[in-house]
Amino acid sequence: MANTLSLSSSSLLHHCTKPSSRINVKTKIKASLSNSSTMATNTPTTAAKVVAPAIIVGGGRVGRALQDMGNGDDVLIKRGESVPLDFPGPILVCTRNDDLDAVLESTPKSRWSDLVFFQNGMLEPWFQSKGLGDADQVLAYFAISKLGEPPIDGKTDTNPEGLTASYGKWASAVAARLHAGGLSCKVLEKGEFQKQMLEKLIWICAFMLVGARHPGATVGVVEKEYRSEVSSLITELEAAAAAEKGIVFDGAMEDRLCAYSRAVAHFPTAVKEFKWRNGWFYSLTEKAIAQGKPDPCPLHTAWLKELKIV
Repeated sequence: MANTLSLSSSSLLHHCTKPSSRINVKTKIKASLSNSSTMATNTPTTAAKVVAPAIIVGGGRVGRALQDMGNGDDVLIKRGESVPLDFPGPILVCTRNDDLDAVLESTPKSRWSDLVFFQNGMLEPWFQSKGLGDADQVLAYFAISKLGEPPIDGKTDTNPEGLTASYGKWASAVAARLHAGGLSCKVLEKGEFQKQMLEKLIWICAFMLVGARHPGATVGVVEKEYRSEVSSLITELEAAAAAEKGIVFDGAMEDRLCAYSRAVAHFPTAVKEFKWRNGWFYSLTEKAIAQGKPDPCPLHTAWLKELKIV
């Protein structure tokens, strides 16, 4: 979902934090802990939803929506503010992919294991380069049209239970927060999560590239009018990802991805954040060619060259 996690430039983080920003964050923490204590005293034990307090990095659509799902005791980190060391709980990262280096720089290393990444795309190479190992992740299959509007769950006719999924030590806390906001979310083990992460990556790469070949086409138009093109590309990318990762995807992937496209038919198409999305498949192409092997993604490569992306 290319647009779900596209945040405004106000969510960019900077390593240098002004003294006043540190004071503001400490003030927020004290207020949050006070609010949490008050709520614990005044809220009946029959309260329907209990959401663990969290630090939320990024004040765009997703960050604000996650804050709205909380109990009012979260800490929202925006530009110029560092992630506090003394606020327990998950750190929900809702920035652009290209801002992730800045997020790490602004987060005490002792808290890196509490980071939960909501970004689209292939993050594994970046995780490995930073020593993050099995970092917590969320596949967010929900849409937020604009800042302040409630999210729309990406439930489909093939997956009416919802597709959003979380993985990692904070997965259950994330799921509880999303459930409190009326959204679906399942908690998965690493292997199953990786398959679904790759499936969503294939959706983004296939539908955005086919749409870019037909200016003005939304993902709904791609699914309806250019089904044969996107079907061929899905099949190719699925085979390449399965071979690279040594996994077997669940059957009927095309049906699931097309059903999701119908659920978010209004989304515009464009090839964005190449490094994190289509760039991963193109790296498989470059590796194969360097080894004297056939291109595992010839259609993908041809269309990237047609659009002068590579």
